[in-house]
Amino acid sequence: MSRRGAVQRKVPCLFVTEVKDEPSAKRERQPFKVLATDTITGKALEADVHNAVPTEKVDGTCCYVTTYKGLPYLWARLDRKPTKQGEKRFKQFLYSLEDCKEFVWNVEEDFKPVPDTWIPAKDIEFSNGNPLPDENGHMPGWVPVEKNSKQYCWHSSVVNYEAGVALVLKHHADPGVLEISPVPLSEILEQTLELIGTNINANPYGLGNKKHPVHLLVPHGAFEIKNPPALKQNDILSWFETCMEGKVEGIVWHCADGCLIKLHRHHLGLPWPLAETYLNSQPVVISFNRTKCDYDFEPKSLFHHFSMLDGQRFDRLKDIKFDA
Repeated sequence: MSRRGAVQRKVPCLFVTEVKDEPSAKRERQPFKVLATDTITGKALEADVHNAVPTEKVDGTCCYVTTYKGLPYLWARLDRKPTKQGEKRFKQFLYSLEDCKEFVWNVEEDFKPVPDTWIPAKDIEFSNGNPLPDENGHMPGWVPVEKNSKQYCWHSSVVNYEAGVALVLKHHADPGVLEISPVPLSEILEQTLELIGTNINANPYGLGNKKHPVHLLVPHGAFEIKNPPALKQNDILSWFETCMEGKVEGIVWHCADGCLIKLHRHHLGLPWPLAETYLNSQPVVISFNRTKCDYDFEPKSLFHHFSMLDGQRFDRLKDIKFDA
C-alpha cells in the first residue's frame, strides 16, 4: 500500500489560530473556541504546503503498527500525562509569563506511570535518555494491543495476529468505490492509522450497531482530496459548506518533507459531526479473497462476519449489516 507521513505527534494547524471566548452551557469545561485567522503559519509555508497532497482527516483514534514480540503488532495511542502536582506546577509557570527561562520537568516525579510496554512516539525530543513532553505537557506514546484485550477491545477486533492481518478500509481499484479487506500487518509496518467505528468518537460515520459493532482501520493519507480548495480561509470555508467532498472532519496536507499540516472544521467555526458525511456516502466492496487470506476465523469475530460478505457491494459504507 502507498504510504504518506505518519502521525506521531500533534499536527499543527494550517492557519495561525486565536482563542475567542465562547460561553455556552454545552461547553462549560471549555468556554472558548480556537479559531483560525486567514494567515498561513510560517511552519506550513516552510513545509511548502502549497504543493502538499491534501487528504481527508478521518475522525477516529490514532494507532500505529510496529514490531512487538518479534511480530508486526497494532499499538494504541497512550499519552503519558502529568500528575496533578506536575500539571499544577506547569500551569503556574505558564500563567506567570516567565519568558526568560524554560520550564524544567522532573520526568520521574511529574508524570503518571505507564505500562512497561509503553514506548514514546517517534520524533519527540529526549534529554538524558528520557523523553520530553510536548508544549502541552504530554508525552505522546503507544502501547501494544494484546489479543482479546479488554481495555482495547475495539482495537483488538480489527487485527488477527495468528493470520497476521488487519481489517482495512481503503480505495477500491474502481474510482469512487471503497474497499474493506484484510491487509497483512507486514504491509503496513511503521504506518499510523485511524481506528473508526461503532464505539469510537460517537461513531460519526454510522458504522454497525450495538449488537454488531463494526470497526475498521484507515491508513493516514489514504483518502486524497481530488478537487481541493485554494489555501484561503474563505475558499476552504465555502468548500466545507457546499461540496459533498467537503463533508469531512477536516483536511490534512502531506508535505514532501514528511511534515503534516491540518485544518479542522471547528477551526472555521463549523459543526462536526454531520448527519451525512462524504465517507459514509460512498459505495463499498467487501473483498475477502480466500487465496490471499486462507485462515479459519473465529465465528464471532469481525473477520468472520466480513468474510461471509465477500464480493458483496453496498451503496453506502453505513449500509453494511451482518445477519442476526
